[in-house]
Amino acid sequence: MSRAREFADLAGSADAGGLTGRNLIINGAMQVWQRQTAATAAANTYNTVDRFRINNSTDGAYTSEQSTDTPSGTGYSLKLQVTTADTSMSAAQNAYLFHAIEAQNLQHLNYGTSDAKTVTLSFWVKSSKTGTYAVAVLKQDNTGCMFTHEYTVSSANTWEKKTITITPTAGGTSLITSAGGAIDNDNGTGLRLVWGLAWGSNFTNGTNNSWASTTSANYSTTNAVNWMDSTSNNFYLADVQLELGDTATPFEHRSYGDELARCQRYYEKSYSDSTAPGTITITGVIRFRAASNGVEFPLSFLVKKRSAPTVTLYSYATGASGNIRDISAGLDGAAAVASIGEIWCFPTKNTLGTDGNQYAIHFTADAEL
Repeated sequence: MSRAREFADLAGSADAGGLTGRNLIINGAMQVWQRQTAATAAANTYNTVDRFRINNSTDGAYTSEQSTDTPSGTGYSLKLQVTTADTSMSAAQNAYLFHAIEAQNLQHLNYGTSDAKTVTLSFWVKSSKTGTYAVAVLKQDNTGCMFTHEYTVSSANTWEKKTITITPTAGGTSLITSAGGAIDNDNGTGLRLVWGLAWGSNFTNGTNNSWASTTSANYSTTNAVNWMDSTSNNFYLADVQLELGDTATPFEHRSYGDELARCQRYYEKSYSDSTAPGTITITGVIRFRAASNGVEFPLSFLVKKRSAPTVTLYSYATGASGNIRDISAGLDGAAAVASIGEIWCFPTKNTLGTDGNQYAIHFTADAEL
């Protein structure tokens, strides 16, 4: 095969959605929802769709949930809905969501060198509130800096695809191409992609399509709407992709199993996929027997974690966190987790169990960025 034919075939594969591994976003298709699919209050944590954290620091409130309203008519999107309005944002208030990318997955961007690469962010958005919004890219390693870019929701309640090209010298700066622009080769946060919903004046010093050296004041420009100003406002996000180059290629669809395993590096649960942690259910429960008048056993994770996770135990019979269930006695008992590593942990019962009794737990393991 000639080199010209080979490159033509590769280009055709990209047009068809091939060339796997292009998308640096995990769960950009919003397939995996290990924690909750129903409407849940935004609370500065990961609490619905995997790998997207929902933050709220306003006098209002909004929820996040799974939606079947998508640009393709299949799969899922992330839906946000204002439930309590805040019509006047004070300087330090904000509402936003973000996706954090592990630093060692970004080394091929060559940030911190004159060969730093251009990347392109694409996503589909739909909102009842039209106007200007902003996406920010935050890099905290070494010399902290932030890229700010506006986009416009032009038509209410209509899916629109947005494409943003992020060049390393945007705004005429050398923040990314100089040594201080490097992303450390470790398991910390390399880049954080932030979709703003509402920003107080402390955060609106950004210049459109430009990098800046401050990392807190440039999340948005002054042009952005206050999405929190009405309980009629919603916001949908789908098919998020970040890739090398200055062109957005077709969205890379990955299998559910592949995407779930990627998500489990950061968060894993014993519950079945559609069951929220803390639910009263025996499905998926981990069983074992006490021996020598003690309850302790090693628990292996399905996927090696990014770092030693925070492990929470649950009684399958009551849903109570921090508890282990004595099936034989029909009682909960307080439990702890010791010796937590990236591939296993060691749950123990705080008081001695009954020799020969059967015990069971559910668990979650959280190693999110």
